[in-house]
Amino acid sequence: MFVVLLKFSDNKGQAGEFMEGHNEWIKRGFDDGVFLLVGSLQPSLGGGVMAHNTSLAELQARVNGDPFVAHNVVSAEILEIT
Repeated sequence: MFVVLLKFSDNKGQAGEFMEGHNEWIKRGFDDGVFLLVGSLQPSLGGGVMAHNTSLAELQARVNGDPFVAHNVVSAEILEIT
């Protein structure tokens, strides 16, 4: 099981530009059976994802494919829970 923290970065102001792609990335994660829960970090710090049914390497590749990560809207931290 993994927790992914997506904390806003320097390009937070560009979130609107990449929101559609970010939402598609979230939908793909649920459709693929990897994401269990996605939500916002309060107060307006970014977002969080609970993930399973994947390896750390596969999840890292998936996270790198998020347009928010690719365009430095957020920085990603993956925590593995055993």
